[in-house]
This record gives sequence, structure tokens and C-alpha cells, in this order.
Amino acid sequence: MVKSLQTMYDMDELTLITEEEIISLLHEVKDPEIPRVSVVELGMITGIKISADNKVEVRMTPTFAGCPAVEILKSEIKNKVLELPVEDVEVKVDFDVQWSTDMITEEGRKHLKESGFALPAHLNNELISIDLLTNVECPFCGSKKTRLRNPFGPTLCRAIHYCDACSQAFEQFKPV
Repeated sequence: MVKSLQTMYDMDELTLITEEEIISLLHEVKDPEIPRVSVVELGMITGIKISADNKVEVRMTPTFAGCPAVEILKSEIKNKVLELPVEDVEVKVDFDVQWSTDMITEEGRKHLKESGFALPAHLNNELISIDLLTNVECPFCGSKKTRLRNPFGPTLCRAIHYCDACSQAFEQFKPV
């Protein structure tokens, strides 16, 4: 007769976690500059490995190579995964995968718009044109009567626009 797993192993010693559990927890790690959007929704999590000895490696690609929030995000990701019954967590910054705004999930796009950002156009591997920065819909009223005021916003990933229809200034998450 085959013994059950519970009798073969003390269940406190053997707790298997899944990638789905990790991803679910990482939805709670928000971008420090846009607190409604998670690292998962931004498409920043580019790989998860779980070893047989319950050690986890999370690969993360920042939205920009010089992103000042990388160390904060690494720490938050590690601390969040350590809430699971794992032996160790290593968060690696992955520059092998080039981040693109096309990696933002639909939920992430929804949260960006709710946060007052104009959405980046889907590039679909096309080159970025000036039209993608100038032909922008206002996140407040939906008008296309907007003007690019400054292609350099408070961070590298944003541009500043002005809506002539509702007189609101807003930021666009730049397409890359």
C-alpha cells in the first residue's frame, strides 16, 4: 500500500508553491511613482523560477534602464515573495528582455487611465513616431484636442500635455 504524502513527509517541511501564487502576491507590489499600477500590470516581471529546494528567483525588467526605483522595487518584490513558505528569494534585474509599453496589461492600462495618464499607443514592434506623442487622447474628457507641452515629464517615461477641450494638463505614459 502506498503511503500518502502526509505520512511520507511532514507537511510543515514540504510546502510547494506555484508561479501563480507568486504572481498573485506581486500584484500587491505597486510602482512607487504610480501607486495604482502593479509591477505585474506594468509587465515588469519577466520570469520566475522555483527550484526543488523552494528557492525563488524573480526576474524584473525596469521600465527604463536608469529607473531610480529599481532598488526599492527589488526589495518590495523580495519581501512580498518571502510571505510565502520559501527558503530564499533573489530578485534579478533582467536587461535581456527589453521592456516595452506593449507589455502593460489591459488592467494596467485601465489603472493608468484612472490615475490620470494618457495611455501609450500599442507599438506592435513598430518604430516610435512623433504622432504617438502628439496625437494623444485626454484621460479626463477623451478629447483628441491636446497639445504636447513638454516631451520630458517628471520622469523619463512621461510627457506633459494640455487639453484644449477641458483645460486640463496631464501626463502621458510614453510609448517605448
